[in-house]
Amino acid sequence: MASNGTGQSLLVRTVDPTHQMKNANAPPKRRGFRRCKSAPLVVPDMNGKNEKLPFPESTFWMLHKNFKWVPLYLAVYLILGTICFFLVEKQIEGKKTNAILDALYFCIVTMTTVGYGDLVPGTTLSKLLACAFVFSGMALGGLIVSKGVDYLVEKQEILLVKALHMNQKVGPSDILKEIEINKSKYKFLVVTILLLVQFFTGTIFLIVVEKMSFVDAFYCVCTTITTLGYGDQSFKSTMGRSFAIFWILSSTICLAQFFLYVAEINAQERQRALVDWVLNRKVTNLDLEAADIDDDGVVNAAEFVIYKLKEMEKINQEDINLVMKEFEELDVDQSGTLSASDINLAQSSPPKM
Repeated sequence: MASNGTGQSLLVRTVDPTHQMKNANAPPKRRGFRRCKSAPLVVPDMNGKNEKLPFPESTFWMLHKNFKWVPLYLAVYLILGTICFFLVEKQIEGKKTNAILDALYFCIVTMTTVGYGDLVPGTTLSKLLACAFVFSGMALGGLIVSKGVDYLVEKQEILLVKALHMNQKVGPSDILKEIEINKSKYKFLVVTILLLVQFFTGTIFLIVVEKMSFVDAFYCVCTTITTLGYGDQSFKSTMGRSFAIFWILSSTICLAQFFLYVAEINAQERQRALVDWVLNRKVTNLDLEAADIDDDGVVNAAEFVIYKLKEMEKINQEDINLVMKEFEELDVDQSGTLSASDINLAQSSPPKM
């Protein structure tokens, strides 16, 4: 494919001395860069027919797709756990209320690793079942934290941003932009509010239903949410254990997500500090030498951007090598540029073994 000067390589640019001398006395012009538009959803294929490209799935959509399986996994776990512990109900020691309710309650307490001690396995079979369900429950809890809670918090973020801008005209694009900029902070704020609600509802319920003092109720809430579970205070009534089935699961997962967002915010603050340092420090000759990928003595815009992104730890050399490998595979005529004919030839050629 002959180059007519309209296309230029991303990383390789030749310099024409004649062109430089011709424009030596010309006033310097500010170079304009055309912003890259999003890829079209429909493009013509080799036969001239319109081919619909797969829509790029956003993080929010991926969370939604993964989230719909989480309730199913949780339901299967709780049903199996309830059935198993119900069958060995006589082998479980402690204060009991209702056989099915106690089996489900014991399953939740085991899954969240709270382990009050008000119900404990007393035989070999029940102990082995408890061991199996605690490990599988912890794995499921991790899945819920990473998929399910993130999705629910994402939904609440939109409501939070709308509430903060209630008196302003804010469109959907503005909301998404605001969420993207302050994503972790909004998640942290939402999960903090949810955690405070869990503390309040748990404490009030224990005072009203389980007839505990305020200190004992708050103490029981803290030992439960943190999965400390000493066992000196727990849910003993039928109504209390019915409430605990939902409250223990939601509150313990909420606390885990709270600390996850704290760590995420700290990591982002470190990243932003690094970006500020990279952008504000003076560029030296050593930087230009390191940024000159093709060793032609000059650094073009693409090379400079790649060098800065590497300094910001946004990308690494392995990422660049993988992208360049794909570029070379698509550049069928080895011209250093990509065109529609290159893409068509690359797609029509048989895959390399």
